[in-house]
Amino acid sequence: MTLDWGNATPLASLLGGMLIGLAAAVLIVANGKVAGISGILAGLLRRLGQHNAWRIAFLAGLLLAPVIYAVYWGLPEIVVTTDWALLIGGGLLVGFGTRLGNGCTSGHGVCGIARLSPRSIVATLVFMSVAMLTVFVRHWI
Repeated sequence: MTLDWGNATPLASLLGGMLIGLAAAVLIVANGKVAGISGILAGLLRRLGQHNAWRIAFLAGLLLAPVIYAVYWGLPEIVVTTDWALLIGGGLLVGFGTRLGNGCTSGHGVCGIARLSPRSIVATLVFMSVAMLTVFVRHWI
């Protein structure tokens, strides 16, 4: 496996990571809430009509950000070459794993580790280990 340095975007990636960290920090300082996407969405669906303005605003920001980006810079062409059934199955497995792990990578990896949560540290280590193992198996077998 090789890294395509010609298309690498280290500064944009750094800025994106800083913005994610800033958003997570603002949410926890302003609302005392962790910026775990699965928890925010589940809370919105579970508590319809009950103090959900912040959840709606957060999710709307996630949906509107690429639209705003596209207006100014355009979006790259996306070509999907994988079978749709495989993509849907993979999405369902990710959703199942998110519920099984009591949160997603954003909640555990960004917010949980920042709070030094032992559960989040273990969950993130498991996420990363399985991801590395999957890449290794996919690449070499």
